[in-house]
Amino acid sequence: MGFLDTLLGRTKPVPPNLDALFALPSAAITLQAAADFRPTGTGSVCFRAAEGRAFADIEHDVRDLLAMDSEAKSAVRLSKDSYGYTWLVCTRSPDEIESLVTDLHAVNSSLEAGGFGPLLLCTLVAFTDAAGRRLGLVYLYKRGTFYPFAPQTGERRDNALELQVRGALGDDLKIEPDLGRWFPVWGAPGL
Repeated sequence: MGFLDTLLGRTKPVPPNLDALFALPSAAITLQAAADFRPTGTGSVCFRAAEGRAFADIEHDVRDLLAMDSEAKSAVRLSKDSYGYTWLVCTRSPDEIESLVTDLHAVNSSLEAGGFGPLLLCTLVAFTDAAGRRLGLVYLYKRGTFYPFAPQTGERRDNALELQVRGALGDDLKIEPDLGRWFPVWGAPGL
């Protein structure tokens, strides 16, 4: 970044670090100890679907790759939200968070390697507690950071819980410092 960029307020985009997803299993242990939230076994990758054969081939290859693991008891499905984004949802046993994260990393890596990295929006891993509260840890692809999202009924958020989780996971995950970027992901599949 040059002097002129600094004067004009231009910033260099943060390169995504997909390997940051591998910090989620240890964060899950911290989250369970600090707030009694446990993984549900569901995670998803959100992206803007592109038209064309190349994207369709990658999407097909990713689904085949995840379904090929004969030892895994994972389910993979596609879902579209009301904003036009596509969610590839992976489901595993709740005690297989390491395998779930590996699946989500494979989806992200395949799309990125195919040249579709700019279409990736976020990755989400779902958690719940004994009281039935829901929580998602969201990885923002373009920022390289995580944030907690705690939806309640009626499109409301549990902001106190989100801030509690931020405090608990600050040493495990790179948390997004700008609260304005903690976008709600209403209707995210699996959450």
